[in-house]
Amino acid sequence: MDEVKQLVTDVKNGNLKPIYFLMGEEPYYIDKISDFIETTVLAEEERGFNQMVLYGRDVSVEDIVGNAKRYPMMAEYQVVIVKEAQDLSRTIEKLAKYAEQPQPTTVLVVNYKYKKLDKRKTLYKTLKKTGVVYESKKLYENQVSDWIRRVLSPKKYTISPKAAQMLVEFLGTDLSKINNELEKLQIILPEGTQISPDHIEENIGISKDYNNFELRKAIGEKDIIKAHRIVNYFAENPKDNPMVVTVSLLFNFFSQLLHFHGLKEKSPRSVASALKINPYFVNEYITAARFYPMRKVSSIVSTLREFDVKSKGVGSNAIPQGDLLRELLVRILS
Repeated sequence: MDEVKQLVTDVKNGNLKPIYFLMGEEPYYIDKISDFIETTVLAEEERGFNQMVLYGRDVSVEDIVGNAKRYPMMAEYQVVIVKEAQDLSRTIEKLAKYAEQPQPTTVLVVNYKYKKLDKRKTLYKTLKKTGVVYESKKLYENQVSDWIRRVLSPKKYTISPKAAQMLVEFLGTDLSKINNELEKLQIILPEGTQISPDHIEENIGISKDYNNFELRKAIGEKDIIKAHRIVNYFAENPKDNPMVVTVSLLFNFFSQLLHFHGLKEKSPRSVASALKINPYFVNEYITAARFYPMRKVSSIVSTLREFDVKSKGVGSNAIPQGDLLRELLVRILS
């Protein structure tokens, strides 16, 4: 995120590079940087003659180079933006020759989503010398809650840990989807609001009581009645609560609990650092460790591997996922 801020600051201050090659698994920042350059480098009246958007599926590398070598008309720069450039992955190395001596009056922006350049090859090495190469890496699930807080902070909103976790659980690590939901909430809620689980439930439709976050907590506390209530809800609403996601989240929880048992230092700060979790959730692991000794946790991890395969239809003989989930819960709590 610091790299993005620096890049944006440089563009805003007119410290432009002739090529911006934006690549990587996470499209959110690629789109953000590309859109910022598109709306910032040229004045509105200059864009008609000096700004163009090309699409990788419709052009060749030679077409891109031909457009990039043009001179601007009545402006200091022209901007050429190539979207979906990953469609040119087989021929993208041809851009290396242009990258050696790029047109100084052109700002070429290449959006190369879901892929990366081979860092051993000429194009990458040349771009590092003459332009900017930004790699947008996918965030791990345990990093997304912090990302949500950082995104909301300058907009004068905060979010409770549980609400952030609900978003991550429901939307995964797709930053664009999460940002879209956050923007909807910012339209509805006044500045200074702390976004709560109730706000998430009322405006996004994620249940604050029947979700994997609450199931994990109920299992950790051995609250058998609550855990069965949630699992029954999941069984009745399988499309909104796919078993494969539930099993994956429980597997992560018990794998971390196994790690917790092995820690020598179990202070909240040390646990949060070692498990890479928000300190808010440390007590869940402390509580769960009382109910599930290391041997039991190892057995549960093995059981979750078994049910992960079954949840994907292997060896389950078409057993309804609701029944599989109930069986899994009994196995964990026994």
